[in-house]
Amino acid sequence: MAFNPPAKMVALVGNAGVGKAKLSVFNLLLRGFMAGAYIAIGAALCTVCSTGAAPIFGPGAAKLISGAVFPVGLIAIVLTGMELFTGDCMIVPMAAMMKKVTWGDVMRNWVWVYIGNFVGSLAYAYVMVIGPFVTGQPDGSMAVNAFGENAVGIAVAKILEYKAVGGAGLWSCFIKAIGCNFLVNIAILLAITADDIIGKFFGIWFPIMAFVATGFEHCVANMYFLPAGKFLCDWYPAVIAKKGGLLLANGGLSWGDIWFWNLIPATIGNIFGGFLFIGVAYFLMFKNDLPKD
Repeated sequence: MAFNPPAKMVALVGNAGVGKAKLSVFNLLLRGFMAGAYIAIGAALCTVCSTGAAPIFGPGAAKLISGAVFPVGLIAIVLTGMELFTGDCMIVPMAAMMKKVTWGDVMRNWVWVYIGNFVGSLAYAYVMVIGPFVTGQPDGSMAVNAFGENAVGIAVAKILEYKAVGGAGLWSCFIKAIGCNFLVNIAILLAITADDIIGKFFGIWFPIMAFVATGFEHCVANMYFLPAGKFLCDWYPAVIAKKGGLLLANGGLSWGDIWFWNLIPATIGNIFGGFLFIGVAYFLMFKNDLPKD
């Protein structure tokens, strides 16, 4: 299998960043929308596949099942050229550090891709909540099924369990997000290192499996997980009493809680993990070995 050595890999990342910086706003939004939906596909799949697994196989095995199926999203994004915010946290700044684009170009990319990712994830959350997460009842109504209850439980764990412990919860979410995007961008680097589709597939799969199974926080995945939980609580309120605990005490899930207790700290942590701990680190390690333009 063909292999790009580290210095060439870093140069290829910079070249990819130039291409991303030159995309039109329409293209950034459309590619961002598709990437958000692709990540949501993996997130929805891990929700369904992990439902009921923990009591039978144990919590660790349930996490492994989730991790095993989630990477389908990033594999699809990388192989089809879509725009994912967490990957762009490393790729576009690499081009800026090489002085091939401006830091204004970096921010432009981040803002529009983030919006596109959010809308795409939100759209897929709607599909899952209206479709596979509910089941028709004899009285003609729709009720949340086991998969939907698991989706609500995931959202509660990602919002209200942080809220319950205050500042410690925000810090935990932030640190988990650093770890997440550290692994996500290792996956992207490995995909760039490989020149063939099989190498890219496995280069992506293992680090992404690791971040999901470990329990880290990915802001784009959470753009799906958290709205899906909120939609289920809002549209089928019986699930709030059924789940009880923190969800019942909080009266459901609010957009304020979603952003404050998860998406904001997760986004900041993802930026640190991708930009600082991978992008800056690899640029400093290999800047003297980069081919001269």
